[in-house]
Amino acid sequence: MLSLRSICCSSLIGLAVSAAPFSYANQANNQSYMPESHRTLADGVLLGNFDSLDPTKKPSENFDLLDWTLTLPTDLNKDKKADIIYERPLSGGFELKPLFYTADDGGMVFACPNVGAKTSKNTKYARTELREMLRRGNTRIKTQGITENNWVFDAAHGSVKRKAGAIEGSLEATLAVNRVSTTGDEKKLGRVIIGQIHATDDEPIRLYYRKLPNNSKGSVYFAHEINGGDDEWVNLIGTRSHTLANPEDGIELNEKFSYKITVENNILFVTLIRQGKPNITKSFDMSDSGYHKNNQYMYFKAGVYNQNNGGEPKDYVQATFYHLDNQH
Repeated sequence: MLSLRSICCSSLIGLAVSAAPFSYANQANNQSYMPESHRTLADGVLLGNFDSLDPTKKPSENFDLLDWTLTLPTDLNKDKKADIIYERPLSGGFELKPLFYTADDGGMVFACPNVGAKTSKNTKYARTELREMLRRGNTRIKTQGITENNWVFDAAHGSVKRKAGAIEGSLEATLAVNRVSTTGDEKKLGRVIIGQIHATDDEPIRLYYRKLPNNSKGSVYFAHEINGGDDEWVNLIGTRSHTLANPEDGIELNEKFSYKITVENNILFVTLIRQGKPNITKSFDMSDSGYHKNNQYMYFKAGVYNQNNGGEPKDYVQATFYHLDNQH
């Protein structure tokens, strides 16, 4: 377990689709196909109450972090894996500038260099990212597997659902991406994952923000990974192309926006909310994706998962979260 005293890494950062999505996808904004939790979202109204955020407080004093662990791009114990801050230390006031701390406006800042410690030898990229922990600090419950710490699809077998901590659910967040990578491989520039559902091995969703160096606005899109298979890509604003022209309806750096990710009856719903603009909702039928199988368990993730692993040593990504809520 890491403590504030044991960590010092200020030198890490110099700053201080082949298959069509869900058959109703062309009608994604037809409210009859949305779950009520998305259908009732007001157009152009960001999620959360920012007035309650206090810039003098630690992140866990502004946000309930007992439901989360934090992965950092550091390896202080030299075990060749990224360091993890578990629920109780994290919710007890942990912060670590310049990677994880409270911003001057009270938001929760996540920053990650292009090159840092990774979670395993098979992982390509570093992250400063929260991992959902439904056990809320009860270490008698195992982290991995079909346990009360993780959730499952409603289509899972009844015995699996009885062992799990929850059945399906939602993740919602309001954030601003403050910085993206600007150096290195052009195919990796400007990419950052800001929200995920992770399963036993694969990811039902990875939600991306991407802004290219010559563009003033960024794209938002997501990947759905078939369990044991390939990614299917769905655009919300712009595309994932590394040659994309400035997306007219894109999101600028430091511009606040919200997202809500929901799994309901095997369907993945993603709503993007921008202040004063119509909401955008896309959906994907995951019935044939394999996540209902008896060995599959889920958890949400949020923060910054840097999708660039090269470039200048001081290059990094950063986002500030103003609202974060996991619901089951």
